[in-house]
Amino acid sequence: MLNQLITSKTRLRLLLKFFISQANRGYLNGLANEMGESTNSIRKELNHLYGAGYLKKVKQDNKIEYKVNIDHPLYETLRKVVLKHLGLEDLVEVVLERMGNVEYILLIGDYAKGIDSGNIEVFLIGNDLNFNYIAQLENKIEKLIGRKVSFYLSSNLLENQPHIKLYSKD
Repeated sequence: MLNQLITSKTRLRLLLKFFISQANRGYLNGLANEMGESTNSIRKELNHLYGAGYLKKVKQDNKIEYKVNIDHPLYETLRKVVLKHLGLEDLVEVVLERMGNVEYILLIGDYAKGIDSGNIEVFLIGNDLNFNYIAQLENKIEKLIGRKVSFYLSSNLLENQPHIKLYSKD
């Protein structure tokens, strides 16, 4: 969906990185290594996104760190578009409809770090979750969003693992 609108693969990957979670940050060299791109192509796209006001620069120890500008008027809209592009809105809807008493849906793994690896890991937390439905759900959602999905079930909230809350009952 988004890749037809944004033709630069590097720009799209940077948008996904920063808009999936406002906690995601990055330096030029680190982003280049993470994405397997040249520093020049990353620099060019960071400058475009910064120039448009989507990113902020924070100078730290003679390095410039980039992070999403949550004050940008289109921040919420772009975040929703990114979540829709990844299929996470559809995923939440299907899980809530069929899984039982879900208290939290957390995104963990690569996507929680802003890395578009194609493997979405989701942590479901709640009581009396429908375990029989989970195997079918993975296949259905994979077909729906076109990405590999792995579910993990628990009755306790994660403490130390990086995660993004996609849904909270409270």
